[in-house]
Amino acid sequence: MMPINYRTADIKDLAGIVEIYNSTIPSRLVTAHLEPVSVESRVDWFRSHTPEKYPLWVIESEGKMLGWLGFQPFHPRPAYAPTAEISLYLAPSARGKGLGYQSLQFALEKAPEFGIQTLIGLIFAHNEPSIRLFEKAGFEEWGYLPRIAHMDGIRRGLKYFGKELI
Repeated sequence: MMPINYRTADIKDLAGIVEIYNSTIPSRLVTAHLEPVSVESRVDWFRSHTPEKYPLWVIESEGKMLGWLGFQPFHPRPAYAPTAEISLYLAPSARGKGLGYQSLQFALEKAPEFGIQTLIGLIFAHNEPSIRLFEKAGFEEWGYLPRIAHMDGIRRGLKYFGKELI
């Protein structure tokens, strides 16, 4: 596999981040957005990722963006501060090559530096590739919300996967 670099995302990366995100929408496997999002609509989301607590990284190789990875608050109440939700999105050309697992390992190593003791991943119940990926990285299913998402006339469930880091 080619050498991978993880760097803190810059606002100049937002168009590429949105392009990768939008590439997942048609599959109805990864996100609950049903239509592509705009760069402008994601500016506040981008700015909510702070390098000190909830970083957002670009995954790249040889100057090409292959994906992005980030932490965000799981819940706004103070008692949940040591728990973060993890997001990982890969460009179509980077999927199925082991980069997802490598990136999850990077996140697991980095999380304690930000005071994160528990990581949570929200995955659609029908997204078997992501479920396998998170299980391979040591995440366990901690919850299931049946028929919570409505996409193209189909009601889909959402699973919560968690991993304690301490």
